[in-house]
Amino acid sequence: MAIAYSLTPELRIKLKKPIGTLIRGSFAETMKIFKDLTEKEKPAFIISVGDTVSKNLAENHMFPQLSIVDNRVMRRNVQPVPLTAEKTIHVKNPPGTITEEALGAIQEALKSNCRVKIVADGEEDLLTLIAVLYSPENAFVIYGQPYEGVVVVKATPEKKAEVAGILKAMKNVRKAK
Repeated sequence: MAIAYSLTPELRIKLKKPIGTLIRGSFAETMKIFKDLTEKEKPAFIISVGDTVSKNLAENHMFPQLSIVDNRVMRRNVQPVPLTAEKTIHVKNPPGTITEEALGAIQEALKSNCRVKIVADGEEDLLTLIAVLYSPENAFVIYGQPYEGVVVVKATPEKKAEVAGILKAMKNVRKAK
């Protein structure tokens, strides 16, 4: 398993802060605000990262084109989220890393014309960065902010450049070929 990126201690602290717009509130409140936002902005693509946010979207009849989950919530195993997906891809992605396998699966899913669920064996949190970087412009990437609400990242050229900078700062352990 090839690791493309590893989290540094400095970035671990930085990435605790939302990289997009934080919508504070209960599940019901955040889903209503997100639904209103999607109706107003009509993103070309919606990507959810995380089991709880993916489950809440599904329960509110919002079905992302790509959902990335790890069957864990707050570091505890949970029942797999029942998501409407035409294709499921399983990848290995240890905590604090982004593997080549996960990176490739996200790129493949974003090119697909069907709903895709990626299940990470390990941890999915950092895959938010890859989703933002490779998603179509103006797509929404939504993930949970524990005990606060959800974060919506609009994939603008500026946001993609910010994410590329974060990835560049991650300890890149890719072997030279």
